[in-house]
Amino acid sequence: MAQKPSIPKGTRDFSPAEMMRRGYIFDTVKSVFRTYGFAPLETPSMENLSTLLGKYGDEGDKLLFKILNSGDYAAGLSDAELHSASKICEKGLRYDLTVPFARYVVQHQNDIVFPFKRYQIQPVWRADRPQKGRYREFYQCDVDIIGSRSLLNEVELVGIVERVFRALRIGVTLKMNNRKILYGIAETIGHADKMIDITVAIDKLEKIGIGNVKAELLERGIGEEAVAKLQPILELSGSNTQKLGRLQEVIGSSETGMKGIEEMRTIFDCVERLGIGLDIELDLSLARGLNYYTGAIFEVKANDFAIGSICGGGRYDDLTGIFGMPNTSGVGISFGADRIYDVMVGLDLFPEEVDYSTKVLFVNLGEEEQMTSLALLNTLRDKGIASEIYPDCGKMKKQMEYANRRAIPYVVIIGSDEIANRTAAVKNMRTGEQTSVPFDELADNLN
Repeated sequence: MAQKPSIPKGTRDFSPAEMMRRGYIFDTVKSVFRTYGFAPLETPSMENLSTLLGKYGDEGDKLLFKILNSGDYAAGLSDAELHSASKICEKGLRYDLTVPFARYVVQHQNDIVFPFKRYQIQPVWRADRPQKGRYREFYQCDVDIIGSRSLLNEVELVGIVERVFRALRIGVTLKMNNRKILYGIAETIGHADKMIDITVAIDKLEKIGIGNVKAELLERGIGEEAVAKLQPILELSGSNTQKLGRLQEVIGSSETGMKGIEEMRTIFDCVERLGIGLDIELDLSLARGLNYYTGAIFEVKANDFAIGSICGGGRYDDLTGIFGMPNTSGVGISFGADRIYDVMVGLDLFPEEVDYSTKVLFVNLGEEEQMTSLALLNTLRDKGIASEIYPDCGKMKKQMEYANRRAIPYVVIIGSDEIANRTAAVKNMRTGEQTSVPFDELADNLN
């Protein structure tokens, strides 16, 4: 007996219905990106491992999917060489779109006009443990501006977040922080040298709670006194302005920390003056574990659906420096299409018309009826109306069942009487109502 076919855990097939819904998300996101002047870009699914390793921190490196070199290549290696990962594995599937973007910018720097604004919608891969809302293969929708340090770019990204989720009708909260503030906190508690350890631990606050974060910090060599100083900072409450004021009192002696506070004040002030209607919260536990962030960081949570962040990103000043192009600052955010999809399904937010690929089905009642229907089909298609004819002449009941199963909203019936009268019987499959429409008015009636 043949083995039942399957796909790897953490990956999915997408049915036509799912693809139409995903297309709706991608089209909405692209439309907003283009409104802000961003241009599309694509990069290869695989990158050289040297491009990927060391860019995501130790935990990120562990989640890289590495690709074995071809069998022919391995055949020529000794046993010792076969056991050397660097000899048999020189490429990896991309972990995100930001590092490949930085590589692209460096590689093509002489052809790019800076500031460079690009959007990129492609799959990424992470060797993570599959669970609800977390996949090994998933799409990201990234938008980045590189070659400018202006905080106007951060403000524009806040505007993009607001417009995308307003268009998708998802209520969200944008959580923001600043890596300079986190450095200031680390400096103030006497552990500037353990900035990465601190951020990796506190980034888990929402998942594992303050008690477990404190335990992890102690394991990472942060003293009890320093952990005790950190806790009240992470638990600050009040408005964003109040939090920044209280923060200034605590970490004001840190020059870097103060710079981060001023950056956030500027961003919040601009957003408020522009009247961007978005719930924005300064969340001092937000760290985003990726090592390359250096300034403002973003994370978006759905208000009415329990799932992880559905969008995130931040400012990175040094990313291209790793590839030999220093002093080129960038900022960007990534929309998690798969999680956004889950939220929209869970909250029933997809418009009804997204759920069908065909709007009108012509039933097939015989040869003469076919030819009349095909002529009318062309008229409908010229008007951009998605329509088709049932390919085989057969029982009406079977053809109606086909329309129902395909969720086709309208069925057009052309029989001998309709041909004689030059009218079509149009049945609304949702209401059951049937009307008679002249042939020359059919397209306008169904548009």
